[in-house]
Amino acid sequence: MARGVRLCGVYLLALGCGPPRADSTRGERAEGASPGDMEAGARTDAAADALVATAPGGVEIWFTLAREATAADGTTCTDRTIEIRRDGERIPVPLLYTGTAPEIVNDSTMRARLSDRCVPGDAYLVDLRTGLPVRERP
Repeated sequence: MARGVRLCGVYLLALGCGPPRADSTRGERAEGASPGDMEAGARTDAAADALVATAPGGVEIWFTLAREATAADGTTCTDRTIEIRRDGERIPVPLLYTGTAPEIVNDSTMRARLSDRCVPGDAYLVDLRTGLPVRERP
């Protein structure tokens, strides 16, 4: 039984390995990307990470994962996750997809608006040190 479990683990590990995708630009600014690219319905290459904002102290805010969404009226958009990068450290912001670039509030906080099916939702204040989002009270 133990041998079978080990072989299964090796097989699953091998499935996740392979050559990088030719279109992958992970870790680089998407060609032509700027902090406002996601505003006003602008589309970007969902496969590429994109630098969207910078904060004091060398903090960079990146769009990473993407999901295609469809609004009630049939229009489509791309919602993106956010990652905070500083000195080689990557801090993903959990459970927050957004369709607009986050706004830097101060040297330790950014504001990001949740997006669901292309509709902006609640604003969240995100700690730039921990990545923890907290819903902003009106």
